[in-house]
Formats: sequence, structure tokens, C-alpha cells
Amino acid sequence: MEKHNFYAGPAILPQSAIDATIEALKDFAETGISLAAISHRSKEFVGVMAETENLFKELLSIPEGYSVIFMGGGASTQFAMIPFNLMKKKAAYLNTGTWATKAIKEAKMFGDVVEIRGRDFTYIPKDIEIPDDVDYFHITTNNTIYGTEIREDMDCKVPLIADMSSDIFSRKVDISKYAIIYGGAQKNLAPAGLTFAIVKNDILGKVDHKIPTMLNYQTHIDKESMFNTPPVIPVFTALQTLKWIKKMGGVDAMQKRNVEKSDLLYAEIERNSIFRTTVAEENRSIMNVCFVMIDEYKEFETEFLQLAIEKGMMGLKGHRSVGGFRASLYNALEKKSVEALVALMKEFESQKA
Repeated sequence: MEKHNFYAGPAILPQSAIDATIEALKDFAETGISLAAISHRSKEFVGVMAETENLFKELLSIPEGYSVIFMGGGASTQFAMIPFNLMKKKAAYLNTGTWATKAIKEAKMFGDVVEIRGRDFTYIPKDIEIPDDVDYFHITTNNTIYGTEIREDMDCKVPLIADMSSDIFSRKVDISKYAIIYGGAQKNLAPAGLTFAIVKNDILGKVDHKIPTMLNYQTHIDKESMFNTPPVIPVFTALQTLKWIKKMGGVDAMQKRNVEKSDLLYAEIERNSIFRTTVAEENRSIMNVCFVMIDEYKEFETEFLQLAIEKGMMGLKGHRSVGGFRASLYNALEKKSVEALVALMKEFESQKA
């Protein structure tokens, strides 16, 4: 039976990236040594790291003056690294969901935080007023749990920081509008264990306090992501994913592909008499489509999920904090998987409505 992977993360990756990684685990670059056992200082892996960085820059059109670094620790470690490296006294954060809330919690250990948020997490607040006296403004561009997304690059008078863990490479981004973009790679790029950061070089070195070596962005920039042993296997897989993105037509092609998939699913949610979404239309994520059953059919949620599993659709259960359903439509998910889900939703409606 064909499987349809709707998991929110770790998530679907291109089959070519998985296959290449499997072969490299057996014999990396014809060295006769497994990728899992190769030295990160070997010329073969140093070449992988350099190629990954270069392709990252090429696909995202990263301008001069920025560095791309790869680390461990996930986006959760970045929640502390950002204020450690950038906050002198005060920062502003847009709170749009669970992960933004966690980032704010960490930032409050380093100084004052101006928290900007709406009445709930079903939409992105409009006409945001960012204080002029903050050291930076932090946003989470895609909210995997609530299904909202900031899909335009905002103008900002202070340094703009973005957690793009779950939508990097899914749409075009004007990198020049950001001081730092960071994220965990386990959505659109690689297996869990790899963290990326795109850092504007001149944003660093302005705080008075000391920064622990491993939490200092400059450490990783100076050592080209090799200060300590990098997550070798995820870096290799990331390179294969980037090659796949380029072969498929680049980020423009990914954006077109993702909009088509999300439009198809949102259209069915709106048409179907059993399902609905609570997310404001203008803020709907193209990566994580969150939806629920209307109240009179909620008793059938478990039955729907079980039927989906029987038809090979995995990972559709909504996050435990919000319930309902969540279909993650990351780059590597084929349109046919969305079509299968839509067909199931129509079938279920014909049985219950």
C-alpha cells in the first residue's frame, strides 16, 4: 500500500535524498567507510559541507555579507542564542503560537521583552507597531501547531529575526530584510539533528556581555561550522535535498507546488459539510493545514483518523494541544497525497452527512 506522509516533523523528505543517504551509510564517496563513521575533517566531508553551504546560498539568493552556518541543538537552542548574541537591553517578539511563546520565555532571561500578540493564535495581527528602541524584532514565520503563516517579508526598522524552521525553501524570501534566519532542519531539509542559521555578519559583536563559546554565532562562522563535530548524516541529507530542490526548479517551483497543494485541500475543507478550519483565510499556512470537524460530527474524529491510516495516510492527527487534524504539506509531499486525502474527506462526508 502506498503511504502518504503528513507528519509535521520529522517529516517527509525527497526519496532521492533518502536513497542517497542510505548508500552513503554503506559507503561514503567511495571511501569504503560509512557516512556514519567518516571523519568530519576528511576532505570528502569537508567538500559536502562546502557544497551544502554554497547551494543554500544559491537557492535562497543570499546576498554578500551573510554567513550560513550549521549546528546542532535545534531551534530551541537558537531561542537562547538570539538574545545572547543580540540583546543589550530590550527586544520585541511577535507571539503567534507555541514556539514563539517558548522563544519569548528564553529571551526574558536576558532582558526586557515587548510581546506583541492578537486575541488568539488563529490569525496574524495586522498593523504591528514595533518599538524603535528595541535591539531586534523576532517572528516565527510558520506556526505548525495552529496553521498560520507570515508569507511576506515585512519591512522593519530594527533588525528582523525569523524562525523559519517549517517553511524554509517553501517560498521565495528576501534575505536582505532579515538580520538572522534560523531553524531546525527536520521539516523541509533533513532529518532531526541539524540546525541552520543565516546570519548578517555586521549584526554581531555589539553586546557587552560575554557569550559562551558554543552559543556564539561568531564561533561557528569563523570555523565554517566545524568548531565541533557537526551532525554529519543530516548535513549530507540536507545536501541531497537541496540538489533535489534545484533539479525540480528551485524555490520558485517549490512555492508553486505548495500553493497548488494547499489550495486543493483548503477548497475541500470549505466545500465539505463536515470539516472546517479556524484559521483566518489571509493567514492560512501552505505548510501545515489545520482543520477540525464541526461540532455535530466531532464524535467521528477517531473513526476518520483510523480510516485514514487504513488507506495509508499517516500523521493527520492534530497537535495534542489543539486537537483536530493537521496535514503537513512540505516540499517533498506529492500532490497525489493531497488528492488522496481530499477523496477520503469526500467519501467520509457521503457516509456521515
